[in-house]
Amino acid sequence: MNTPLKQTPLHEWHVTAGANMANFGGYDMPLWYETGVKTEHLAVLTSAGIFDTSHMACISVIGDPAFELLNYCFTRDLGPLKQGRCVYGAFLNADGHCIDDAIVYKFSDTRFMICVNAGMGAAITRHLEEQTSGRTVEITDLSGKIAKVDIQGFNSARVLSRVIASPEKVFNGMPYFSFKGHFDPSQPSADPVSLNTGTPVLLSRSGYTGEFGFEIFISPDAVVELWTTLLTQGKAFGITACGLGARDSLRAGACLPLSHQDIGDYKFMNHPWEFALPYTNDKKGFSKAFLGDTALIAEPGDLFVFPFAGDTLRKVAAGKETGVYDSNNDRIGHVLTCATDMGTTWHDNRLVSIATPDLPDQIRIKGISCGFVMVNKPLEKGTRLKLTEGKRSITVTVVSDVRPDRTARKKLSHFI
Repeated sequence: MNTPLKQTPLHEWHVTAGANMANFGGYDMPLWYETGVKTEHLAVLTSAGIFDTSHMACISVIGDPAFELLNYCFTRDLGPLKQGRCVYGAFLNADGHCIDDAIVYKFSDTRFMICVNAGMGAAITRHLEEQTSGRTVEITDLSGKIAKVDIQGFNSARVLSRVIASPEKVFNGMPYFSFKGHFDPSQPSADPVSLNTGTPVLLSRSGYTGEFGFEIFISPDAVVELWTTLLTQGKAFGITACGLGARDSLRAGACLPLSHQDIGDYKFMNHPWEFALPYTNDKKGFSKAFLGDTALIAEPGDLFVFPFAGDTLRKVAAGKETGVYDSNNDRIGHVLTCATDMGTTWHDNRLVSIATPDLPDQIRIKGISCGFVMVNKPLEKGTRLKLTEGKRSITVTVVSDVRPDRTARKKLSHFI
C-alpha cells in the first residue's frame, strides 16, 4: 500500500500555478513552474526568488542540559555560539556516519531549535532522546507545525522591507547566520519580528543557495498570505516563485551537499564540508568530544568526495551505477550529484559567474554542469575526470569551488 504524499500549506497554490510536482522527502513538492528551472535559477542570481521549504522539519530542545546534549550530538562546537546566531553542522551515529545535516538556532543557553531535512524530524528527535543519558530535556518534534519560506537573491531585503514591520530596526545588526524573532508569540524573544499584518515570524539570514537571502519561519495558517504578499510586493523587482529544481542547481553551484545523496551512510570526512567538524588548527584532532568522533580517523579504503565543474552544460545522472574515470581510464568512483549552474561558465581557464566584476562584454554565460563525485583516492585540484552514465560521458575538472562571487556572506548594507 502506497503512503499518500504529505502536502505543505502552499500545495494548492503550487498546483494552481501549474507547477511540475513530484515526491521529495515524502512531500508533493514543486520541481519547477511554467517559468522553468533556468529562469528560476537566474532570478535568484539577478534579483530574488522565493521557495516553499515547509517540508523541512524543526525540533525544539529546551532545558538546562540542552546545550550539553546538543554539543555532544552535533558536530559543530556550540560553545562559542551566541544568542540569536545559528550554525550549520551534522548529526552522526557512533560509526561517524551522517544521519542528517542541520542548522542549530540558539535562543538562549537553555533553548535551541534544530532545522533538519524533510521527514527527518522524528528520526533526529529519537536520536537525541537516545542520547539524553538521564538528562531532563524537553525535545519536541515540530514537524507540520511550522511553515517556512525562503527568499533568496540580491533584492531579498528590498522585498522584505515592504512586508515586515520596522525593517530598519530588524535589519540593523543582522550578520550572516543570525536570526531575530520567533514564530510563536508566547516564546521569549529579545528582538520580536512581525509582518505588517502583525503575524510573528522568525527571520533568519541564511538559506541554501549560496546567495544573500533569508529563511522565514511562520505559522502554517499564515504562510499562504506571506507567499502571495511577497510575490505582490516583489513584482517591481521581478521576484520569481522557484521550485526544488532551481534550489538543487543553486546549491550544487554553491558547493552545498544534498543530505542522503552527497552525505549519508558513510564516514563524515574527506569532503568539502569539513568546516562542519571541530578540527584543531593542525587537523590532528578535535576541539571537543562528540558522538562519532572516534570513528573519524583515516584508514585504508576511505572514500573521498570532491566538487567538479564540467566543460559544458552537458551532464550525466547521479548514482552508484555511474562511473568516474581517471586519466588512466581506471574507474575510481561514482557521481553523487550532477546539476547545472546556469550562472557560471569558464573564461580564460577560470570560473566566472554573472556576478563576477568587470566581465568582458563579449562573455556569454551559458552555464556549466557541476556537482560532486565520490572516489577511492585523493585528487588534486585541476585533475581531469571522465564521468559516465551508460554510453553517455562528459569531461570535468576537480575544483575547490564552483560559482564564484556569491553574495551570501556580504554585509547586509550592500543590499539595502
